[in-house]
Amino acid sequence: MEEEKKQQKEWKVPHTFVIVFFIVALAAISTYFVPVGQFETEEITYGESGAESTRTVLIPESFSFVTDGEGDFVYLGTSLFEAGGGVGFLNYVFEGLVSGDKWGSAVGVVAFILIIGGAFGIILRTRAVEEGILRVIDKTQGRDVLIIPVMFFLFSLGGAVFGMGEEAIAFAIILVPIMIRLGYDAITGILITYVATQIGFATSWMNPFSVAIAQGIADIPVLSGALFRVIMWAVFTIIGIIFTWHYASRIKKDPQRSPSYKSDAFFRKEAEKFAHLASNFTLGHALVIGTLVAGIIWIIWGVIEHAYFIPEIATQFFTIGLIAGIIGVIFKLNAMRVDDIADSFIEGAKDLLPAALIVGMAKGIVIILGGDSPDMPSILNTMLYGAGQLIGDFPAMLSAVFMYGFQSVFNFFVVSGSGQAALTMPLMAPLADIAGVSRQVAVLAFQLGDGLTNIFVPTSAALLGTLGVARLDWGVWAKFIFKFLLLLMALSCIFIVIAVLIGL
Repeated sequence: MEEEKKQQKEWKVPHTFVIVFFIVALAAISTYFVPVGQFETEEITYGESGAESTRTVLIPESFSFVTDGEGDFVYLGTSLFEAGGGVGFLNYVFEGLVSGDKWGSAVGVVAFILIIGGAFGIILRTRAVEEGILRVIDKTQGRDVLIIPVMFFLFSLGGAVFGMGEEAIAFAIILVPIMIRLGYDAITGILITYVATQIGFATSWMNPFSVAIAQGIADIPVLSGALFRVIMWAVFTIIGIIFTWHYASRIKKDPQRSPSYKSDAFFRKEAEKFAHLASNFTLGHALVIGTLVAGIIWIIWGVIEHAYFIPEIATQFFTIGLIAGIIGVIFKLNAMRVDDIADSFIEGAKDLLPAALIVGMAKGIVIILGGDSPDMPSILNTMLYGAGQLIGDFPAMLSAVFMYGFQSVFNFFVVSGSGQAALTMPLMAPLADIAGVSRQVAVLAFQLGDGLTNIFVPTSAALLGTLGVARLDWGVWAKFIFKFLLLLMALSCIFIVIAVLIGL
């Protein structure tokens, strides 16, 4: 009885949809108090991998507050509802979902998540993954703990080399059930996939989607300062492995200590269906797994060699799922028929629908604030300008740390690495000169701020997609990961200070 009362008194973390709703409400209220501003923009050209790249960036000294005919500041003043495709408070879900294009948030990422879900729905229907899991368990008895450091290292390397992020969603579909089957939990699966990619992303020496663009905009040699960043990546990755290994070991001893224990019940129930079965890994299953592996290699090759992004990667995953379905029908895996390919695609997409919806809802926050375009009136531009004015008043070392703090906060609104670079680096680079900080350090502050908070902010499409795969609410995840994020942020400040001291 007392236990029941205690459980009733425990504060339940609100659903992610509820959290985003209240954040949108705060954003809407702020539109009545924060004036809007805008910058002028220009095209810049910089070298990247032996080729010329261009970006549209803001002109730092061009900021101006938007005023009306009488010279008074203009406020967005979000209304409750707007007709004709306007942006009102209650429009945020639809407007967020249809914003952007196929290359990014939100509509492109929403489609990406649904297609990945559908493709893996087909793959899972073949039962090749379950049979593979049983085979892995058979082969790794007593050595399964090695999976954690090896996977964490590989995903961190993927984040560092080619900016792996959204791709972690697909891997989590496979690795979360494996981790639970091996006695760990969904959080362990998220740590070795998505969190590892973001640690690599944040500390990368060659990420084409953040470091290369930021250095090009800052007018310093692209991919310079690599040795310092390689050392930084190694340190962060080792700390991530130690944290994950320590956490996973505790959970394996007592699974009920896991914050995801309740939500993991779905995966445990699925595992129980096959617990009494021995591995029956056939040629058909091997061909499906082989198709998946070959497809992942194809994706990695495309990203590195041809800069494939959301449209191409989504189509590649669809192709993988289609081929897996055809193999399943030919070999009659799990009694598959042709219609099962379509049905399982629908089921897989349906499982990731909440993750897709939250991407649009989160994008609604930015839309309510006026968008993230530097040459359009918005509150974000005013925030960017205000932060820039403060930086010049601090000593060099403090300015560098403040840059990192600002980039971390700004990442809540603009999660895209390339988008944040285009918005902030044209302002931060010249301000770094004024504050006595090298532009290389300004880029370092950008990449750390842009990458690490991706493991926490509810506006990150990749994070929410991964949590959706793991059936874990953002609130539960945020409560768990917050302390580790603080550790990573403290370590980031140490590396930034070292960079200033050695004159990076």
